[in-house]
Amino acid sequence: QDQLVESGGGWVQAGGALRLSCAAAGRTVSNYAMGWFRQAPGKEREFVAGINWLGGRTVAESLKGRFTISRDNAKITVDLQMSSLKPEDTAVYYCAALYGLRVGVKDDEYEYWGQGTQVTVSS
Repeated sequence: QDQLVESGGGWVQAGGALRLSCAAAGRTVSNYAMGWFRQAPGKEREFVAGINWLGGRTVAESLKGRFTISRDNAKITVDLQMSSLKPEDTAVYYCAALYGLRVGVKDDEYEYWGQGTQVTVSS
């Protein structure tokens, strides 16, 4: 079964760091742009960062300097490194795949989604 699987979520104190990883199981995503989104309780899902297979990347303006995205095409994994975490970063983080080179910033552009991983930042 084709799927994206996120890992690395958990609980962290404010100011800490977490690294999320997304692995593609049963599917090649070599021609796909990969994105990370997040959804906090009571809020809409929002774009966090994305990267294509050439390494072109986009990070949400409000998260630049704290979040970085990387990709290992050989391992078919996409990582999201989060640092200086704040309580407002608490959300379920989702990995998604979009066919093509363009890194979309809207969730309805993405074709495949993972189940999500919870990130909780305590003050």
